[in-house]
Amino acid sequence: MKSKKEIIFVGRSNVGKSTLIRELTGEKLRVGKRPGVTRKPQQVPYQNLHITDMPGFGFMSGVSEDGVEAIKDNIVHYIEDNAANIALAVLVVNATSFSEIVDRWAGRNEIPVEVELFEFLHELNIGVVVAANKIDKVKDVDGTLDGIAERLGMSPPWRQWLDTIVPVSARKGNIGELKKLIQKKIEAKRQD
Repeated sequence: MKSKKEIIFVGRSNVGKSTLIRELTGEKLRVGKRPGVTRKPQQVPYQNLHITDMPGFGFMSGVSEDGVEAIKDNIVHYIEDNAANIALAVLVVNATSFSEIVDRWAGRNEIPVEVELFEFLHELNIGVVVAANKIDKVKDVDGTLDGIAERLGMSPPWRQWLDTIVPVSARKGNIGELKKLIQKKIEAKRQD
């Protein structure tokens, strides 16, 4: 039996992946104020696909460093093992802190996990949409989104990447552009 195609939602802990999925699908997913509520992939139906809510990576409340590493490894293995069925990946980033986190990692001569994941998904030929969540808390939207684009290896201005970067606010329900972009990408994938 052939598995259903899926859209995976990936990103750091507590960036709003589960809340975004709940807004998109109307399905109740477990969400929490503390990082690390989602520990393993959870699937919900969406149109004739599945949306998979992946565990977050990075700090998780009450999880050991080894546990965090194991979850990160599980995310990578899940993506590798299911790449053929992944129609699209939505990389959810916190628009208010993304650039600062990336710069901090870069200052230690380390590749930030989000950047590594973005590149990894491209290497596997999985289309990626970057959902810049919590945009309602940002004062300089264009400057912030330019910074996100630049740190992911795309030249600013961000508006030339409207097929990749979309500002959203899951908590406020401002996800219309994300819905349209997902639909557009899934339709294009079906036609290939």
